Amino acid sequence: MSSLTDVRFTELAQEIACDVHSETQDDDNILKVQEISRTFVSDTITVPTKEMNAYALRASLGDDVYFEPSTAFLETHVAKITGKEAGLFLPTGTMSNQVAIRTHLQQPPYSVITDARAHIYRMEAGGAAFHSGANSIPIIPANEHHLTWEDIEPRIVSGTDVHVAPTRIIALENTLNGTIIPQDDVIEISKNARSRGIIMHLDGARIWHVAAETGLSMKELCDPFESVSLCLSKGLGAPIGTILVGSKPFIIKARWFRKLFGGGMRQTGYMAGCAAYALTYNFPMLPRVHALAKRMQQGLEELGVGILSPAETCMLFYDPSPIGIEYWEVVERAAQLPDPIKLNGSRLLMHVQTSPQAIEDFLELLRVLKEEKAAAGWRPENAPPKKKTLFRDVYVKAVRPT
Repeated sequence: MSSLTDVRFTELAQEIACDVHSETQDDDNILKVQEISRTFVSDTITVPTKEMNAYALRASLGDDVYFEPSTAFLETHVAKITGKEAGLFLPTGTMSNQVAIRTHLQQPPYSVITDARAHIYRMEAGGAAFHSGANSIPIIPANEHHLTWEDIEPRIVSGTDVHVAPTRIIALENTLNGTIIPQDDVIEISKNARSRGIIMHLDGARIWHVAAETGLSMKELCDPFESVSLCLSKGLGAPIGTILVGSKPFIIKARWFRKLFGGGMRQTGYMAGCAAYALTYNFPMLPRVHALAKRMQQGLEELGVGILSPAETCMLFYDPSPIGIEYWEVVERAAQLPDPIKLNGSRLLMHVQTSPQAIEDFLELLRVLKEEKAAAGWRPENAPPKKKTLFRDVYVKAVRPT
């Protein structure tokens, strides 16, 4: 085989080289941070600050499939504050939940009980069935807020009837749509589940918000569960990652499944550094985030806007129809503001980089729209009647009529 000439290798290197930076990248990033501060779509859109990046770049170097010191420290720390024996860093909350379910479940048939609105049931692409062969039993809470033992007990499947899939896991979510499950109810569910040999798992993607709002320790919130998934990239504002915690044997097996699922990662020190920074500096910002959400709700109610789900922590769901407005009108007009606001429907989510001014501007926009509708002859009696359904989905996407 003939050797490459220097000229040919230079040509090859030029073909392979890649520069992802635009000519205006620094200015673009400044504009992006401004856009994020006026976006109510999700809290996953937050970006690392210069301070977070500076801290994270000093984290250790290592391959996490073998051993990465900063990541191992983060796993141990989160396990400690949640009262568990061990932790595991995963790239996403969905993978964390699905690895947890797969690790707990040994041999089908089996079923998993969830709230009918839960992320595990609705937003993980049917993962429990695909990855674990598990049947899901979704339950609509009678109080329309959170599951109680009274909701769950009649739906538990047990016994040796060959026609059924016995319940092996009860998976709760806290917060769920930003609302908090009262801890007394969590404890009662856990006590009864454990007495029947049923495993408790918590999708605690935003459990940090529960601690910030209630003052309960992370250990108190996690004690009723055998495993807990805690997201780092939602409320806390890290760029990526979730920690799954549980017993040492559970985490050893979960690490195996993480690899099987394709979640083994290499140089994770930077990600662990971002997470550590978020725990230290962003968690104390959560009460401010909650105050912004409550200010948003207050302003909406003063305008006569309906509230589908209240601002107990970082988000709320609203309904503009009582003042004659449709979601698509709000989304389009918000995008046309001199300083645009980004929305996609009924959910309004505040985060650590939300601008207080964005909330006031949004409320002012709705006030203007309300006045325009009234001037055009709309009256409250023109509002469409509310349909009473067994299951009320508060997630409404803004779709312009065709």
